[in-house]
Amino acid sequence: MRRVMGNKSSCPTQGDKVVELIYIDIVGLMQFKKTLGPSWVHYQCMLRVLDSFGTEPEFNHAHYAQSKGHKTPWGKWNLNPQQFNTMFPHTPDNSFLGFVVEQHLNASDIQHIDDIKRQNQSLVYGKVDNFWKDKKDYLDIIHSYTEVHGTVHGTSTVHLPAYVRNHGILSGRDLQFLLRETKLFVGLSFPYEGPAPLEAIANGCAFLNPKFTPPKSSKNTDFFKGKPTLQECVSLTSQHPYAEVYIGQPHVWTVNIDNAAEVEQAVKSILSQKIEPYLPYEFTCEGMLQRVNAFIENQDFCHGQVMWPPLSALQLKLAETGRPCKQVCQEEQMICEPSFFQHLNKDKDLAKFGVECLTVESASDTLVPAYNEATKHCVFQSDLLLFSCAGAHATLKRVCPCRDYMKGQVALCKGCL
Repeated sequence: MRRVMGNKSSCPTQGDKVVELIYIDIVGLMQFKKTLGPSWVHYQCMLRVLDSFGTEPEFNHAHYAQSKGHKTPWGKWNLNPQQFNTMFPHTPDNSFLGFVVEQHLNASDIQHIDDIKRQNQSLVYGKVDNFWKDKKDYLDIIHSYTEVHGTVHGTSTVHLPAYVRNHGILSGRDLQFLLRETKLFVGLSFPYEGPAPLEAIANGCAFLNPKFTPPKSSKNTDFFKGKPTLQECVSLTSQHPYAEVYIGQPHVWTVNIDNAAEVEQAVKSILSQKIEPYLPYEFTCEGMLQRVNAFIENQDFCHGQVMWPPLSALQLKLAETGRPCKQVCQEEQMICEPSFFQHLNKDKDLAKFGVECLTVESASDTLVPAYNEATKHCVFQSDLLLFSCAGAHATLKRVCPCRDYMKGQVALCKGCL
C-alpha cells in the first residue's frame, strides 16, 4: 500500500494524487491505517467506509468516545460521519449507500414470470434451524391459513414444525420462482435488516415483519454489543425498520408475533387482497447508480465545506425535550440532514428562522445546537465532528436541520440533482 501511495511519512504529498476516492470496509480500514503509518492522514478525507449498521458521531470522535467510556474496537476514526456508508438509511449522520436487489432471471424467464400463479403458501425467512426456535405457536397460526415452506440448510431441522416443506438451499433463480408463487414472506425476528425481505416484496409477497418492544439496541441485545452505535437513532423497532417505515402496508405488515389475534388479523388481511410486486427505486440498479453518482460528484471532505445538499432544502424544526432530531424530521416526512447543522450554529443563523438567542454558550456535545425556549438561551456546537441527528436532550430543545427527499430515493433531496 505504501508503494502504491508513494508517501511513507507525515509530510505533505508531492505531485499528482494516485487516487481520488477509496472505498473500504472497517477491517480494511484498520489494515490501511497500520500499513500507511503517519502518511494515512493524507488519505483520510478520500475514504468511503462500507459500514453495515453505521457509526454514530459519538463513537467516531476518539476523545469524546473515550470520555463516554465506549470500548468498541470499531470506532474512534475521527472521520466526517458522512464518510461511513450504510446498507440502509439508519442514522442520517452516515451516508446511505445501499445495494441492488438482484434479478436472477434470464430473458426467457422474465417472459414467463407473470404466468406463475400464486399459491396459498408462505415462505419463512430463516435459513438456519436455530432461527426457528420457540416460534411454533406463531407459525401454527400461519399454517392454519397457508402451506408453510422453508429454505433451511444443514442436517439439523429440529426446530422446524413437522408441517414445513423444506426446500433446503435454493439457487437465486429457483428462489425467485418460489417467491413468485408465494403470498406471504414470514419474518422470525432474526436476521436483522437483510436484503431478502426486499427481494420477496419485489416478487409480490407481503412481508410479515416482527415488531420489537422495546426496540433492539446495544443496551439490551448481544448482537449489537461492541458495535459503534447505540442504535437509539437507528431504532430497531422491528426486524426490518426500513421496510416498516419506508414501504409499509400492503407490502409490509409489522406485528407483535406474540399476539395471536394481531398475527391472525394480518394474515387474513394479506390473503384477502392481491399484492403487486414492488421495489423501491433506491434499491434498483438505476436508483443506486443515481445515488452513487450524486455522492461522487458532490460529497467532498477534502476541501472544506461544500454546499451540498443545497441550502434551499433546509427546514428548521425544534425537537421537544427528550426527542432526537432523526425522529422529529421523520415524523414530518423529512430527513435530518447533518451537513446543515453548520448553518444553524450561530445566533444570527437561528434568527433567520425566528429563534431569538438572548444568551449563548458553546459545548462539545452530540446533543447541540440546542435551545431553552423559556430563557432564550442557545447552546452551540464547538466541535464539527460531533454534529449528530442521534440522541435527545433532557432539558433543552434540539435544533434540527430537516430536508425533503425524493420519493423512492431517501438519500437525495428533491433539489439535489
